[in-house]
Amino acid sequence: MKNILLAILATFALGTSSLKAQEKSKTTASETILVEGSCGMCKKRIENAAYIPGVKRAEWDKTTKELKVVYNAKKTSLSKIEASVAKAGHNAGATKTTEDDYNKLPDCCAYREVEAH
Repeated sequence: MKNILLAILATFALGTSSLKAQEKSKTTASETILVEGSCGMCKKRIENAAYIPGVKRAEWDKTTKELKVVYNAKKTSLSKIEASVAKAGHNAGATKTTEDDYNKLPDCCAYREVEAH
């Protein structure tokens, strides 16, 4: 009888932890956003802007212009992350920065001029 109870408890414990892992994977999202920028200062600004509540990781690659984000989908969304990066002066995915926010960037970060050359 003890063995049966132990087996039932073990099965229940394994099932519960498996459900928690499945639930966690449903809330964690991993996305890649194309973000315009040109230098190391851009990298720092873009990553800082992407770190809004709910974002677990943000890493921008200067060469590929890709921002890889891992976030909790229950706490934030891809559109909110893009909006925050755009507010910092960088076009992010489908979200474009305003002219005012772009003009606040330092000269070395003026990616529109870099693209024109």
